[in-house]
Amino acid sequence: MAVPVGPDPSLQDLLAARPAFEMHARDGLCFEDVPLNAVADAYGTPTWVYGAGSIRARHGAVADALRGAGLDVHVHYAVKANDHLAILGLFHGLGTGADVVSLGEFMRARRAGIAAADVVFSGVGKRLDELSATIAAGIGQINVESAEELEMISAVAQAAGRTAKVVLRMNPDVDAGTHEKITTGKADNKFGIPARDVPRIYALAAALPGVEPVGIALHIGSQILSPAPYAEAYGIAAAMVGKLRGDGFAVSVLDLGGGLGIGYGDEPGISLSAFASTVRREVGGLGVRLLLEPGRYLVGPAGVLLASVILQKRTAEKRFVVLDAAMNDLARPSLYDSWHGILPVSAAQFAGPVAAADIVGPVCETADCFATGREVPEMGPGSRVAILDAGAYGAVMSSTYNARPRAAAVLVDGGKVQLITPRQTIEALWAAEIVPEIG
Repeated sequence: MAVPVGPDPSLQDLLAARPAFEMHARDGLCFEDVPLNAVADAYGTPTWVYGAGSIRARHGAVADALRGAGLDVHVHYAVKANDHLAILGLFHGLGTGADVVSLGEFMRARRAGIAAADVVFSGVGKRLDELSATIAAGIGQINVESAEELEMISAVAQAAGRTAKVVLRMNPDVDAGTHEKITTGKADNKFGIPARDVPRIYALAAALPGVEPVGIALHIGSQILSPAPYAEAYGIAAAMVGKLRGDGFAVSVLDLGGGLGIGYGDEPGISLSAFASTVRREVGGLGVRLLLEPGRYLVGPAGVLLASVILQKRTAEKRFVVLDAAMNDLARPSLYDSWHGILPVSAAQFAGPVAAADIVGPVCETADCFATGREVPEMGPGSRVAILDAGAYGAVMSSTYNARPRAAAVLVDGGKVQLITPRQTIEALWAAEIVPEIG
């Protein structure tokens, strides 16, 4: 997934593709004008480093592209990409809503100040208690994944004396051309309602008490780099809106989903202008309220995982650079075979000769590998690296596997550094565990 086509980009090309980063001769690699060496000195490694300026800039780029195409689209940040309260607070300040997939994410969004009415509840398996709590709170929209779920929502809303606004998530059977583990719009995926069944279930929603069907939604996958699959899916959605209206039903909302892809090497990622043009062409004239749910695009390049080298290990076959970060911190390479750029923090190492090495972590799994055969300089114990584009699906997917405490996290903003998550202590690993008396 997101593996560069052809040879890996050089260290220089990786840096040049990321304007938020600079290599200073004295301070080394800087992110939003903050030396990463200073972060490591103050907070240790591994540490997540997020850039508030990068988040604002990427949100602005999405908004500008949509406005430039003459579209009024309501952005709902996909909380699953990075659910830190500091990140959610930034998005609240930017006026975005939230797309959530659990009661926990809903409560995080609310804690960050996002109004319940500005939250969309997605996900294929919403529990009764989750539906009860979110409906009682006045959630803005529930994306329904099945007729069975629709019946659950109706019962919960009716019991609470509420009317829940729902949209039906249609599965358009479109191949998004992404990794098989993150495609969500094909017929054999678990998500959504087959397009052929949408008219029947929309009619059911209109007849059930406690629910008000207002539109349809779709989400075809994550890390999508071409507008072509969006065009296909949105064309199907437009036809469905026409069909439902022809059947006499009101359709006022079209949820476009998310999945906008980023460049993990030196490639640019999806063209926002091409995407916006696709939206305008396919659904811009439907007279519906449009929603978009980006996650990775907004926060992926706005975060790095800062790590230190424990040692270099050599065999007759390979050189291994062993980091103090591991698959429990950043699971994407082991889970999806994903590619992340890795830059040395030292200016001298950045400018020095390179040779192939496997960059790995200390966890006792062969899968604990960040890069294979990567051209990197000699990096002895204590050298530092930045694993790039780790702001999405990084910390949020981390664990304490091998009894490794979770990493610290900092937010840089305007040249200032703020600790937003202290490093977990070893004692905290078992603080909530209860050992029963035996015998």
